Amino acid sequence: MNAETQTEGDTDQAETTVSLVTRDNEYAQAYGPRVHLLASPTLQTLLARLGGTEIHQPELAWVLRTVYSEIFLRAADGELATRYAEVPTRMAELHPKEGIWRGAAIDPDQKLVFVDVIRAGIVPSQLCFELASSLLPDANLRLDHLNMARISDADGHVVGVDLSGSKIGGSVEDRVLVLPDPMGATGSTTLKALDHYFKNHGRPKKILALPMIATPEYLRAVLEIEDLVVYTARLDRGLSPEDVLATPPGVEWDRERGLNDHGYIIPGAGGLGEVLNNSWC
Repeated sequence: MNAETQTEGDTDQAETTVSLVTRDNEYAQAYGPRVHLLASPTLQTLLARLGGTEIHQPELAWVLRTVYSEIFLRAADGELATRYAEVPTRMAELHPKEGIWRGAAIDPDQKLVFVDVIRAGIVPSQLCFELASSLLPDANLRLDHLNMARISDADGHVVGVDLSGSKIGGSVEDRVLVLPDPMGATGSTTLKALDHYFKNHGRPKKILALPMIATPEYLRAVLEIEDLVVYTARLDRGLSPEDVLATPPGVEWDRERGLNDHGYIIPGAGGLGEVLNNSWC
């Protein structure tokens, strides 16, 4: 596979990461075929803006929506079923034969369920649901809601996830379950959400986990679930040793680290749920 070498990171800092951009516009990695690290300077720029100290509403929400538009469409291209289609265009009136578009299109018969994990997942899940409504019939789409929050101990360490309520429309059997939860940190939120579905609403035929930013620790946790595929705009492993950062992601997986002692992503984007909702006001 042809590849182009890129160097990420500030050369004034110790952290440097050498990545290979493949023909599929993904970073080469050793986590396996169910992980897709999207290679996009545009996405990297937007994420840097999103995690910076100078961004405020309404730009914050617009940037988040733009990032998730790209993530979802890339995941849809890679994972949703397609079929041959013929669609008359407005030019068919003048050119009845030539004015018909023919090609591969998203199969309208498949069913998708989107999961809104409150709070940071509210905007991404709604955006992905709206995008899907242009691809599939309304009857084949659903947006569920889970009220979830991290549990921290007295020292501020994340020790679990609390699921205090849900609004779920029914079974997920024979459906694609999509989780656009932005911060893929420990993976505990994703695992808790999936456990709830598995125990109460069946097993989907495929799971698309769409974290905006993911850590090696997140990938290790969620890939234990069969039929789960990850698409992420950025992999953060900023607390890894320098020699590890000089290797493609996943090659030294057991030595990679993206979480601090409190379970937060480094470099990350801060408390995205709090920022999006102005929680301190």
